[in-house]
Amino acid sequence: MKKLLFIFSTLSAGIFFSCNREALNKTPLNIISDANVWNDPALINAYLTQIYSDMPVLGNDCSGNGWSGDAVWYAFDVNDVSDECFPQWRDWKPSTAYLYKYGNLNISGGLLDWWGYGTVREINQFIEHIPTTPLTAAQKSSMLAEARFLRAFAYFSMVKRYGGIPLITKVQNLTDPDSTLYPARATEQRIYDFIISEMDTCAAGLPDVVSADQLGHPSKYAALALQSRAALYAGSIAQFGTVQLNGVVGIPANLANAYYQKSYTASQAIINSGKYALYALDADKITNFRNIFLVKNNSEVIFCKKHDANNEFTGGNGWCVDFFNCPRPQAWSRGLYDQAYLELAESFEHIDGTPGTLDRTAIQQGLYSIDSIWANKDPRFYATFYTQGTAWKGSTLDFHAGLRLPDGSIQTSGTYNGISATGDQDFQGTGIGVLKYLDESHDNMAGANSGWPTSAQDWLIFRYAEILLNDAEAAFELGNTAEALNAVNQVRSRAGIVPLTSITRDTIHHERKVELAFEGQRYWDVRRWRTATSDLSVRWSGIRYILDAASGKYQIQIIDDVDGSSNIPQFRQENYYLPITIARTANNPKLVENPGY
Repeated sequence: MKKLLFIFSTLSAGIFFSCNREALNKTPLNIISDANVWNDPALINAYLTQIYSDMPVLGNDCSGNGWSGDAVWYAFDVNDVSDECFPQWRDWKPSTAYLYKYGNLNISGGLLDWWGYGTVREINQFIEHIPTTPLTAAQKSSMLAEARFLRAFAYFSMVKRYGGIPLITKVQNLTDPDSTLYPARATEQRIYDFIISEMDTCAAGLPDVVSADQLGHPSKYAALALQSRAALYAGSIAQFGTVQLNGVVGIPANLANAYYQKSYTASQAIINSGKYALYALDADKITNFRNIFLVKNNSEVIFCKKHDANNEFTGGNGWCVDFFNCPRPQAWSRGLYDQAYLELAESFEHIDGTPGTLDRTAIQQGLYSIDSIWANKDPRFYATFYTQGTAWKGSTLDFHAGLRLPDGSIQTSGTYNGISATGDQDFQGTGIGVLKYLDESHDNMAGANSGWPTSAQDWLIFRYAEILLNDAEAAFELGNTAEALNAVNQVRSRAGIVPLTSITRDTIHHERKVELAFEGQRYWDVRRWRTATSDLSVRWSGIRYILDAASGKYQIQIIDDVDGSSNIPQFRQENYYLPITIARTANNPKLVENPGY
């Protein structure tokens, strides 16, 4: 490659660390020669920064879709296709991802699609050039480990989507033979083995602690966290999946325990390091859980995508979580983009450990105060959702949709004795918004003209609670129930909910569902457990609050089939892998398509 084209926008230059602009201005920035790039430390840093920019999957598995990663609504797609929520703005249809949850995924693809070989090539180029640069030996070692970490992360992002994929670790050239230019898919096992092995190397080359000016870069423990997660996925796929296409998808069942052991060992290394701890600085359990995602660089953060409050579209590194998911008022008179299903809200237990499921027959009879409906819930419930009566910016949110008159009739518009028939929040969704990650101080009225990507909350890619839950799951599958119980109870204790006295696979899965809600984990979890055909093929519900004009209490209605009567959630067996797609198999016939497409 004789010339490297760099578009050093302030977007890419600010994503993970800032570059020295005077140094970058030594030569024209539209076309920079190889010699200039690999002999200038500032340009080498800029190249590495560009790799981060080209990995939208670092922001909640966003595939980018031609936009700037998590600056737009695509950051929520992985949540919207799970059993957590759907996008309320369906009349506008900013994202079509939710359509795939209704059985519409086919060989043309489109769902969460990220074929990251452009990024892999960039990384391979970087890895091949770094040894010949004028950097110090220590700098070379650290940068090589970082690049290999990013390459493994890219492969992990692809293998969990497609299963086995081509494994390319060297730069391809046009003069290479067809066997190199058009590689076949490696087995799924080989890709996971590559990721896990690479993390052994990366952990040895990355720093134990990332310096203040390098926050957002991986440490040794970020590598171990990726190893913990990837090995856990591989163990689950071996245990619950089926080997097909001669191993291109699926992993032999007899390897499950070896992968679980690798995950457990990596998790234990993080736990025993003492470098991280569950965030527990706030006495109020609700505030404490919210602050995990609002307090930067807290004790729980192992690896994150850094953000600031400056508009990404105009040179900053903000993202869109507040503008899209906030309650009203909002600049577009919308907000409440993700609407959580009632079933997920019910999954949060009471603090005494009793189930949080509503008696749907009883709850629709009589009148209730909001406190009595959601009383004594796991504090994580109040920190994860907002609904009727939730405190917000010095007021309380009002979702009521209808006014019950003295004669028992329901008024749905206008007013009665000065009381509005509807509240100030959107009531056409599930009645439950997503509070996790929201910052009440954010100005949600300043989003006109593409002004919305200004949320400063870092996206937590790996955090300590996940490591404890990984540890619990791997330990349980290896027969170490005492360790599993202890790890889960650490998470529950921090949350403020009664500890468990015994542990099962179901209780571990349930704890992940609650603790990690809206963190981009649920969709991949039910896929690797091979429970998605049942867990994601459910007609979900919402809740409607009707204000009783006389008492101020509420009549409750359960909204069945809240996705719409014609939108029937359906996850088919073949959907455990995304399609390679016609376009890719036509370009490279060795890319055999996944089963069922």
